[in-house]
Amino acid sequence: MKEIWIITKRELQAYFDSLMAYILLVLFLGFSGFFTWIYGSDIFFVKQASLLVFFNIAYWTLFFFIPALTMRLLSEENRSGTIELLLTKPVTDWQVIIAKFLSALLLIIAALALTLPYYFTVSSLGNIDNGAVFSGYLALILISAMYIAIGIFTSSVTNNQIVAYLLALSIGIFFQIIFQMLSSNFTGILGQITDYLSISSHFESMTRGVIDSRDIIYFLSVVFMGLVFAESMLLKKRHV
Repeated sequence: MKEIWIITKRELQAYFDSLMAYILLVLFLGFSGFFTWIYGSDIFFVKQASLLVFFNIAYWTLFFFIPALTMRLLSEENRSGTIELLLTKPVTDWQVIIAKFLSALLLIIAALALTLPYYFTVSSLGNIDNGAVFSGYLALILISAMYIAIGIFTSSVTNNQIVAYLLALSIGIFFQIIFQMLSSNFTGILGQITDYLSISSHFESMTRGVIDSRDIIYFLSVVFMGLVFAESMLLKKRHV
C-alpha cells in the first residue's frame, strides 16, 4: 500500500506541475457552472430544487475531459522510456496501475467536491432530495472511475497521447451512445444486454435516487476489466 501511495502522490504532483490539474478544474467548473446556472435548461428554467441539470451536464463533460486526463498516464512514460525505469523498481505492475488510477480519480473527486456549493445553493431555494443528490454524485464518481480505467488501458497501448485520447473516446462512445441506440432497436435478450451495457440506463436510475447493486456491479466490472487489460499491456512490455 505504501508503494501505491508514493506513486499516487507523484502522479498528482505531476498533474499540478504541468498545470493539467488547474486547467481541468477551471474548465470543468466553467462548463458545468455555465450550463447549470446560466444557459439553456438551467436550474432556474426547470424550477425544481434538484441537481439533475448539473448531473446531466457533468455526465457529458466528464466523457470528454477524462480521456484528456488519462492519455498521458502510460503513453508518455512509454514514449520517454521512464516506464522501464519504473518497472525495475520493487513494485508490481498492478501497484503501478492502481496508483495511476487513484491519482486521476482523486483529481476528479476534488473537481466534483468543488461543485458542492451548487448543492447548498439549490437546497436553500427549496426542498431538495438529499438521497438523489448523494446517488447522483456517486454515479458521477463511478462513471469517472470507469472512464479512467478505459483511459489507462488505451494509454498503455500506444506511445502517442493523441491516439490514446481518441481510442478512449471511441470506446467511451460505445458505452455512452451506441449501446443505448442499439437497445432501442432490439428486443428480447439482445435488447436487455445492450441496455445493460449502456451507461445511461444506470446513470438515470441513480440520479433518481435509486442505488441498485446491478448498477454498482456494472461500473466496477468495467473498471476491473480496464485495469486488468492495462496490467496485461505492462506485463507484455516487461517481458519484451
